[in-house]
Amino acid sequence: MNPSGAVLVVDDELRSLESLQRVLSEEFDVLCAQNAMEAEAILAGDLVQVILCDQRMPGETGVEFLRRVREAWPDPVRMIISGFSESEDIIAGVNEAGIYQYITKPWHPERLIDCVRDAVRLYRMQKEQGGLGADAKPSRETLDRVLRDRRREQRRMFEFDRIVHDPDGPMGETIVLARRATRYDISVLITGASGAGKELLARAIHFGSGRWEKPFVIENCGALPDELLESELFGCKKGAYTGAYQDRIGLFELADGGTIFLDEIGETSPAFQVKLLRVLQEGEIRPLGATRSRRVDVRVISATNRDPENDVEQGRFRRDLFYRLNAFPIHLPSLSERANDIAAIADNLLAEVNRAFRRKVKGFAPETLALLREHSWPGNIRELRNEIQRMVAMSDDDGMLRPHLLSRRVGAGAAHGVNGARPGALKDQVEALERAIIVRALDEFDGNISRAAERLGLSRVGLRAKIERYDLRKDLSHDG
Repeated sequence: MNPSGAVLVVDDELRSLESLQRVLSEEFDVLCAQNAMEAEAILAGDLVQVILCDQRMPGETGVEFLRRVREAWPDPVRMIISGFSESEDIIAGVNEAGIYQYITKPWHPERLIDCVRDAVRLYRMQKEQGGLGADAKPSRETLDRVLRDRRREQRRMFEFDRIVHDPDGPMGETIVLARRATRYDISVLITGASGAGKELLARAIHFGSGRWEKPFVIENCGALPDELLESELFGCKKGAYTGAYQDRIGLFELADGGTIFLDEIGETSPAFQVKLLRVLQEGEIRPLGATRSRRVDVRVISATNRDPENDVEQGRFRRDLFYRLNAFPIHLPSLSERANDIAAIADNLLAEVNRAFRRKVKGFAPETLALLREHSWPGNIRELRNEIQRMVAMSDDDGMLRPHLLSRRVGAGAAHGVNGARPGALKDQVEALERAIIVRALDEFDGNISRAAERLGLSRVGLRAKIERYDLRKDLSHDG
């Protein structure tokens, strides 16, 4: 067992969770939970010495969660991490939830580790004073079992069958290719627009492969300057550069036996590309400041929203590195190419938002779905998720989500035809536009046909005929 103790990290944002896990796992046994239910299941096993919880989570704040934890599991030392520092939160945390430390974002890795070290020392001191001593520490076998169980759960969570898609649509071919990529230990390059789901596809490939029991780690290569990116990926020795206060294990070493996902690989500099190429060719890493290399066995999945072949031709990306990464290319279609998938994806996202916000919204009204299908979604699934979160937050009850809850760019944009109708016959596009405008007018006047007809410059009889034509009768609350 790691003598430094077991730390439970609770954060609903997966990337933030993995970032905290990556830093803390250099010294501690780290258990992760994305919500209160997962955290409580881990706490029930009596494994945890320190809890590090994000403050801003949907449905329940970190302070509220830790207040409940204090009553049921008083022994673990409780800590909050947050990008906000309102005095009310801090006072509530100290007074009501017994918070030991309040860590602000952006956190510094060394400072974070120091805080957790102090919390572990406090836990041990409390146990020794209570006469429990080392007997309260979790065994290595127990921690390994928890880790295996979590990876099995992740494998189920990221199965290809859970990725919503029309098998006969453009995403169907992508899924077929991705499934085939799981069979072979080969580098994969995923191309596609931002927000289309490249990270989700990379996770599905990893958890569908023979490496699924080993780590899956992520680095956004466009977010860091070369020196820090090299340190993050390959590690560093203490004093290798300004700010390197201690030895750091790189992601390639942490991912040994598993998979590393290099997002935004097209944003890297030519100088860094040379170093990455050397690692891929030799299967070895050399931490910054080190004199010896270390062998690693890592599968690389990379992704870019750029056109990598054009970048190669323009000299922005090394041709030899491109061939290394592009052994198995997969293109991820944008949401605008997946009109038949939008309704099912929206239903899945609504279920996620309901769980996160602790709501029970029933679904989307037919006219709302029609408008969602008409929008071009330049931000892809990420934009659709944000739109649904906004709609749920704006709704006053748990009924159906109706068009008036849509943001202006989605609702009004689709209704007025500024988002670029999808290819099709002119008659079909005109009818879709007319239907959307009528739906908005009826929704504005709560189904009152007379007032909607007046707004649209139609007779009541004329509007009734169009309602029959577009089968909108079931959505009318009254005749008016």
